Amino acid sequence: MYADFPDTLDAWLERIEACHPSEIDLGLERIRQVAERLELKLDRSRVVTVAGTNGKGSTVTLLDAILRQAGYTTGVYTSPHFLRYNERIRINGAEASDAGICEAFVRIEQARGDISLTYFEYGTLAALICFEQASPDVLLLEVGLGGRLDAVNIVDSDVAVITSIAIDHADWLGDDREQIGREKAGVLRAGKPLVCGDPNPPVSVRESAAAGKAQLLVKGEEFSYGATGGAWSWRGVDREGGALEYTDLVLPELPLTNAATVLQVLSLLKLDVSPEQICAGLAAARMTGRMQRLELADTDSPCVLDVAHNPEAAGYLANWMADHPVAGKTHLVLGMLADKDIAAVMELLAPQVDIWHLASLVGARAASSAQLRALLPAGQEFVCYDDVETALLCAKNALLSGDRLVVAGSFFTVSDALAALKLEG
Repeated sequence: MYADFPDTLDAWLERIEACHPSEIDLGLERIRQVAERLELKLDRSRVVTVAGTNGKGSTVTLLDAILRQAGYTTGVYTSPHFLRYNERIRINGAEASDAGICEAFVRIEQARGDISLTYFEYGTLAALICFEQASPDVLLLEVGLGGRLDAVNIVDSDVAVITSIAIDHADWLGDDREQIGREKAGVLRAGKPLVCGDPNPPVSVRESAAAGKAQLLVKGEEFSYGATGGAWSWRGVDREGGALEYTDLVLPELPLTNAATVLQVLSLLKLDVSPEQICAGLAAARMTGRMQRLELADTDSPCVLDVAHNPEAAGYLANWMADHPVAGKTHLVLGMLADKDIAAVMELLAPQVDIWHLASLVGARAASSAQLRALLPAGQEFVCYDDVETALLCAKNALLSGDRLVVAGSFFTVSDALAALKLEG
């Protein structure tokens, strides 16, 4: 490609992983300097920045699906990826090409000089370069960690979103909701809307909105929703502050609570989206690794993959399993990182699980199957495995008619499971 530069995406990723002494280094000074040197211009696109503990990915996916149904072009940046790095950067639903990402990395290298960037900062700048070239109508940017100091926050949003606020990444964001809420509220911009999908936001979020002169819209206050039978309805406010209502909406495959937040965001974007286009987008929205349903070869048992790596997400998954009982047993393949609240996740899932298939993950933060077993509630049936692939295949072979298989606990767990199922297929 260029002298002294890698000529494949894999080689580039290996290079940028080694470029910074730490995987996470929150702060905007370094990436902002490089962005200024790149002279990025994104002013032709409306921008939605999405922060939150859980629900970021499904919120972005639902927004993307509805906007594209309405005929708007979109650029989407999310993380992490499951099987291909290209999943992180999508334009109109299509993943960025290897060549496009590599060209972006070249531009970053030529611009950064002696400024050190993290892996995520490289990826964020690469995404913005791809979006500058494509100039989509709307950019949907998912925050990687926190909000205030996350690399995505170098871009000014037209609408900022906080999906939910719970204890996670305490080492980086703080160990209570007030501290975490303040970090996530850092994505707001003066005079612009901040849509909060958490119906009980910390005081810090309200204070940050007031101090930043941002219009705060909170679920259960400025907007609300309800489901009856096979449909749901929504009430909120339009861009002029008037009342807005939708009825007889299609129930999405993704969490309804995030769909309600999405409708409030859409109502503020100054775009024309019809109820029919909303319903079409709700019906079409699907996500890898979030309540993802797969067909298993050589069995009629359903398989559900959901990253569910913290108590809030585990609670949602447990409720979903309770609402969707099966005639037989539920087998759960679980792999987790050691810095997560493993005991709380297991306690929430335990009432819905008949047989646990505990898998060791790989890496410095990984928990072993023995660590998982030590935290498993008493009286549970379990088997331990050295890796996710073995756990998945053994669990699959143990399925009887009426059983189901669930895979959860981490992005790494779902990624390994997807890779194993792809190899099996």
